[in-house]
Amino acid sequence: MTRTGINPHAAQPTSLAALVKSLWRNRQLIAQMTRREVVGRYKGSAMGLAWSFFNPVFMLVVYTFVFSEIFKSRWGGIGGDDSKTQFAVVLFVGMIVLNLFSEVLNRAPGLILSNVNYVKKVVFPIEILPVIAMGAALFHNLISLGVLLAAFALFNGYLHWTVIFTPLVLLPLVIITLGLAWMLASLGVFLRDVGQTIGIITTVLMFLSPVFYPVTAVPERFRPFIMANPLTFIIEQAREVLIWGRVPNWLGLGGYTLAAVAIAWAGYAWFQKTRKGFADVL
Repeated sequence: MTRTGINPHAAQPTSLAALVKSLWRNRQLIAQMTRREVVGRYKGSAMGLAWSFFNPVFMLVVYTFVFSEIFKSRWGGIGGDDSKTQFAVVLFVGMIVLNLFSEVLNRAPGLILSNVNYVKKVVFPIEILPVIAMGAALFHNLISLGVLLAAFALFNGYLHWTVIFTPLVLLPLVIITLGLAWMLASLGVFLRDVGQTIGIITTVLMFLSPVFYPVTAVPERFRPFIMANPLTFIIEQAREVLIWGRVPNWLGLGGYTLAAVAIAWAGYAWFQKTRKGFADVL
């Protein structure tokens, strides 16, 4: 692909239109590097890409055993003899959403630091690095989602037609995660402690999200804090369409998407305004 030169110290466009144009202009490069990212993760292993399938299968088996045979847990609203295995499936939905969010954010602070050559020596649109990380995370998320649907069909003998809404439910999470990733990628260049801090934050969010428990199990006085978590709404909506067979909350999704676009734009603008200082710091 023919590319024009880029001055690393020059001011970069920050508009939403510039963001869309950049993603469209570099779509082939994003696809190519995402593919390389996915394949490179398993390079040298005997099973290769097969690990991307066996990892979620293994985790689902572990969840099913632990929660059905050891904890004997049940999720509020699920009845019947198969409720213990259903608990693992419901929990797995939360883990899929959480992993998509945390995988990208945990990598974000080191994206520029691990690609110094792209900043200093190579004419490269570094704003696509978080998008590439998201693409790789989405690939693994898709595999996990396939495992989830197969397990649900195995346990229940059917799938809800509402699973077709899953991409629409996850889209606003993808958008807001990209915005936060752009911001963290920039901050990670100037503040190296960000990488350690975000790992702690994502771990805390795991326990402050309704992954292992329903929102109804949270005492009333603490629910506002749980609902303020950006993962809570998406996890709940993902369960609505995947597990309970209900249509999503369109009004809530619309509001969430608008907020997500605003955050993504702010994160991109921050990244573009600060990137001119990357070469001096690295």
